[in-house]
Amino acid sequence: MVSRARIAAVLGPTNTGKTHYAIERMLGHRTGMIGLPLRLLAREVYDKVVAARGPSVVALVTGEERIVPPRAQYWVCTVEAMPEGMGCDFVAVDEIQLCADPERGHVFTDRLLRMRGLHETLFLGSDTMRGPISALVPGCEFMRRERMSQLSYTGSKKISRMPPRAAIVGFSVDNVYAIAELIRRTKGGAAVVMGALSPRTRNAQVELYQNGEVDYLVATDAIGMGLNLDIDHVAFSSLTKFDGRRMRPLQPNELAQIAGRAGRGMSNGTFGTTGDAGQIPDEWVEAITSHSFTPLRKLNWRNAALSFGSVTRLIESLEKAPDDPWLMKAREADDLMTLRTLGGDAEVLARASDPASVQLLWDVCRIPDFRGISHAEHAGLSQVIFQHLHERGTIPEAFMARQVTRIDRTDGDIDTLSKRLAFIRTWTYVAQRKGWVDDESHWREATRAVEDALSDALHARLTQRFVDRRTSVLLRRLKQKEALLAEVNDKGEVTVEGEFVGRLEGFRFRQDASAAGQEAKTLKQASLQALAPHFHLRADRFYNAPDTEIDYTEQGGLMWGDQAVGKLVKGDDALKPRVVAFVDDTAGADVIQKVERRLQHFIDRKIAALFEPLLALQRDEALSGLARGFAFRLVESLGIIPRGQIADEVKQLDQEARGALRKHGVRFGQYTIFLPLLLKPAPTRLRLVLWSLFTDLDTFPEAPPPGLVTVPNIRDVPLAHYTLSGYRPAGERAIRIDMLERLADMIRGEDSRGGFEAKADMLSITGMTLEQFSDLMTGLGYRAEKGERTKVKAADQVVTETSEPSAEPGEGEPVFDAAREEEATPAAMADPSATPEAADIVAGSESIDDAGIAPIDEDPEAVQVDDHIAETPEEELLPGTAPDEALAGPEVEVFYTFTWGGGARARSPRREGGGGRAQRAKGGDGAPGGKPQGNREGGRGPKGDGQGRGGPKGKGGAKGKPRREQDKGPKVFESRPQKKDRIDPDNPFAAALMGFKGKS
Repeated sequence: MVSRARIAAVLGPTNTGKTHYAIERMLGHRTGMIGLPLRLLAREVYDKVVAARGPSVVALVTGEERIVPPRAQYWVCTVEAMPEGMGCDFVAVDEIQLCADPERGHVFTDRLLRMRGLHETLFLGSDTMRGPISALVPGCEFMRRERMSQLSYTGSKKISRMPPRAAIVGFSVDNVYAIAELIRRTKGGAAVVMGALSPRTRNAQVELYQNGEVDYLVATDAIGMGLNLDIDHVAFSSLTKFDGRRMRPLQPNELAQIAGRAGRGMSNGTFGTTGDAGQIPDEWVEAITSHSFTPLRKLNWRNAALSFGSVTRLIESLEKAPDDPWLMKAREADDLMTLRTLGGDAEVLARASDPASVQLLWDVCRIPDFRGISHAEHAGLSQVIFQHLHERGTIPEAFMARQVTRIDRTDGDIDTLSKRLAFIRTWTYVAQRKGWVDDESHWREATRAVEDALSDALHARLTQRFVDRRTSVLLRRLKQKEALLAEVNDKGEVTVEGEFVGRLEGFRFRQDASAAGQEAKTLKQASLQALAPHFHLRADRFYNAPDTEIDYTEQGGLMWGDQAVGKLVKGDDALKPRVVAFVDDTAGADVIQKVERRLQHFIDRKIAALFEPLLALQRDEALSGLARGFAFRLVESLGIIPRGQIADEVKQLDQEARGALRKHGVRFGQYTIFLPLLLKPAPTRLRLVLWSLFTDLDTFPEAPPPGLVTVPNIRDVPLAHYTLSGYRPAGERAIRIDMLERLADMIRGEDSRGGFEAKADMLSITGMTLEQFSDLMTGLGYRAEKGERTKVKAADQVVTETSEPSAEPGEGEPVFDAAREEEATPAAMADPSATPEAADIVAGSESIDDAGIAPIDEDPEAVQVDDHIAETPEEELLPGTAPDEALAGPEVEVFYTFTWGGGARARSPRREGGGGRAQRAKGGDGAPGGKPQGNREGGRGPKGDGQGRGGPKGKGGAKGKPRREQDKGPKVFESRPQKKDRIDPDNPFAAALMGFKGKS
């Protein structure tokens, strides 16, 4: 050693620039070496020196990493890996106060006593080392460096109130993970730094913190060892730690070492506690802030002059006690424990029979226990490695390949990857040892590649679990008080600063459901702030949108395309509903008012267009008296009224009043008074919505599909729903009221007293089969008698065209003639047992009494038709008949005969009460005075309505014969043209002609 070599101790608290000073001094020499307490810190210093001098002259030597260029001049090492005998001009040892550490202290003490530079040696550390260094290192000069910033204590704070740019320190892996998870939920995420991480993972995590992606760092006490980070506050989650043997309280100087990471450079820092750590005692706080601690009195020491004569002599040399009062024997380290264990194995003792074998055994025992499974497990692995090295001189390629391949997997969670990373560090250490493997460069690269892959995977898992990039980005931008950039795509997905935050549905923001707690608050705050201009732009676009883009639902909702923007609510009038807009309050009053105005304009125009005939009727000032009152009733019922509900009002209307109403399209039907144009699908759909709103229904009835003549008659559906839909229930189905009136017109020309069969036109307009038509007629109050007869096949059958059922009223063929004078009278409406009448009786003819039976036709007696076809013997075949038909017999067809039943109910008894009281008051059979009426079987006839009406007006039976005689013998029904001498109700002289006929 050069006698003039400088030995100096640079002592002081943290953040004094000691490490930076040592690097500058080293680079001032031709060669140099610096020992650092952590592999992470060694990598950080190595990168700085490489940046200053280039990679060709800088070496990195750690237990698991070795980068040594051929012309290395500067060596950056961990303290344990510092090579001896290098003869460097400069040597420095950082964190020299670790000489007092129970586990590693003996290594630092050895470097203090034996490691020297040719020209300069520096020891960097705490003021507590002044006494031991003065006693153990003669001629050492001391340099005191003051802290560049102030450190203050802030007490205990909840993690939710932790200031940004803070580091929360935990002393176990589980504690670190729990804190990081809590910060992710409340603050958006945190970076994680632990001593067990590889430099690659650690650097990636630190980068998250340093570049501002996260504002919080969760770490173990590894950050106290010289890691330079931009930390403003350090919070301790615990004041105790497990030192490998037991749980013990942290000492003030240990707390100061970690707390000193806050306030780097000239920025002041703070420290405190969080969680269950409690408060730091006042005297400790004073010591930490003033950097005054009890000086160290003892340093851990282990003998460095080892004897390799035998395993026993090696153990004895390691256990030798120091003879200096400043030194004390270090507790048994892991390498000595492993040596003791292997020394008790006979095979190992047999192999370690010479100094070279003993030294090899000691080198194997010094492999760190990276895995941390158990002492026995580590000793077993060390024994296997020693056996391979002793037998072959190197570890077999196949054995190394199996160990590395087994670990080379990047799947699994954080714990799994962390264990694999610890496992690969063992083999990385083995590969770095000179001469232990055949192809050193290959295995060093292979193990390093596996470590890097595992490090990247672990970083990704840590980030995925403990960093919510979305929340962290939004929080950072909110703090910067800058305008946030929001984008809304064609699907309504909202992104703020490139992060998905939710969906914009109409004018309401639906936040991402996966967010919760503080994260949800952050998302909402950022989203609504960023969406403010979008609400105004969308409102302008909506206000100028055509009515074709807006619609209403059958439950009263208002839609803009496929997005709900409002709803209809009850107004003062059924035809004047109000609107409520679905707009977030944060959008502003201007947006809300603009949307409401547009929706109100839409529904007002929709009602004006679809209910134009009804509104014209309401506005007609020319209507007066009964006609005006009737118009009011019709408007109040939204254009459809069952005739039975207003039978008396209809009778009181004179022809002038009816004519005035007909000008507005009012149709006086036999069963319903209505406006035909309002039966179209669009008015019907809107009518149901308006009526449901005005009657305060919770669930609105849905309109039947358009184009259907009949729909199923569901018993639980109220009768009013069918009426407003434009249908009348009859039997198992409900028929559209305009088609029902056409059917009534056809039936009016039939003999409802004597009976008639369904014509093809009747089946055609209803779109029913004969059986379905029979059920319909039964529901309308008719009796249907089923019969069978031989089907007559005409040689030449003339087919007449029949009109198909109209798909929609008012389209195609005209449904009604608004100018016609003949209209229906109340029928079976005031009472369910009442019978339908013919069209409205013209003035002067209301007094005609039909004596409770169908009107008698004035035609001569029905003629029995003789077809003049002789009877055909059974064996003789008719022309055009297949031979087999003679054996099968004549073809039979089913037919129904319909007669007015009077008492039959056309509606469900659950919707409307049954009738019959008036009938029983008249004698029970419907005829005045209780006189029974005959039927086809000679029994009692159908019941009347008790009001002198026996059924619809139509052709009667033959005159001059008793009813029973008329029923005898077969009946022949004809479909002949209507008699020319019948009084045409459209004739303007119909009233006079009826009066004249009555007199005659």
